[in-house]
Amino acid sequence: MSRDRDHALPEPPSRRLLLKGAAAAGALAAVPALPGVAQAATPARHPKPAPFENPLVRNRADPHIHRHKDGFYYFTATAPEYDRIILRRSRTLNGLGTAAESVIWRAHPTGNMGAHIWAPELHRIGGKWYIYFASAPAEDVWAIRIWVLENAHPNPFKGTWVEKGQVKTAWETFSLDATTFTHRGKRYLAWAQHEPGMDNNTGIFLSEMANPWTLTGPQVRLSTPEYDWERIGFKVNEGPYVLKRNGRLFMTYSASATDFNYCVGLLTADADSHLLDPISWAKSPTPVFTSNDTTKQYGPGHNCFTVAEDGRTDVLVYHARQYKEINGDPLNDPNRHTRIQKLGWKPDGTPDFGIPVADATEAGD
Repeated sequence: MSRDRDHALPEPPSRRLLLKGAAAAGALAAVPALPGVAQAATPARHPKPAPFENPLVRNRADPHIHRHKDGFYYFTATAPEYDRIILRRSRTLNGLGTAAESVIWRAHPTGNMGAHIWAPELHRIGGKWYIYFASAPAEDVWAIRIWVLENAHPNPFKGTWVEKGQVKTAWETFSLDATTFTHRGKRYLAWAQHEPGMDNNTGIFLSEMANPWTLTGPQVRLSTPEYDWERIGFKVNEGPYVLKRNGRLFMTYSASATDFNYCVGLLTADADSHLLDPISWAKSPTPVFTSNDTTKQYGPGHNCFTVAEDGRTDVLVYHARQYKEINGDPLNDPNRHTRIQKLGWKPDGTPDFGIPVADATEAGD
């Protein structure tokens, strides 16, 4: 992400391009994945993806998978104890399920960053690693804000994770689920926050960035819970993530309470539009990914995107539970498991999420 050529996500190659021969195919070797967006497609000289095994990682919610140019998939997620940030890596997606897990940072015993360590995301920016996560003071556990860690070592399992501080937004209010992406040479942060005076818990916001931990503003609201399906239990829009394809930016987000009502919504903007103008973003009036009684997957959400080992197959990453009814507060239930499945595409160039797959092995093609 440190060079301009890393900022734009190329379109998948055409069939005609793929048929130009081995020399051309060699020149179009796999491009490393970009933080915050799905990886560009590459020629089909790589083996077909292995069938996806689900659940991929048990008891890990809000999953984030970063495919890096070193050939590894890096995985982080919310641990159900909400007290640490973990990291795994594997050369295959399925391998993340059994990969060794390292604790790279722990909550402070007192003060800031002491409680509710939620939804970490790992990004590579300007030759350094960054982790965005939500946390609260140990003495005020619902005063949740966005914080950033930085590591200059090429290997995120090594070196020192430096606390760069809080991402300062327009208001000192409940804020979480930050993600970052670039478009046309500009870096953006998208996140969820409660806006004073709004009748909701959180909406989705967007701002340009001066550096990986500082916003430049303006801070614009892209979405607020307005439909019934976004307001069940809690009035929530959270967990944004961006996928660039087919001349458009697709921003997914999650809505409603974190039980079986949790679901995924979608915002869409033209790649040539002004991203900081809320009018540029069209909102789907219906959710695009929901619980399913047939496959027995409930509360799918807080997704990200990556690509399979072939460099071509788009992959949806999310968490879900294997049962509908929960005793007590859903936040105290540890059984949100990380899951992956192929992301399809409709003839009009928009993503086809399908339904959350059943517990089994799903073909990767």
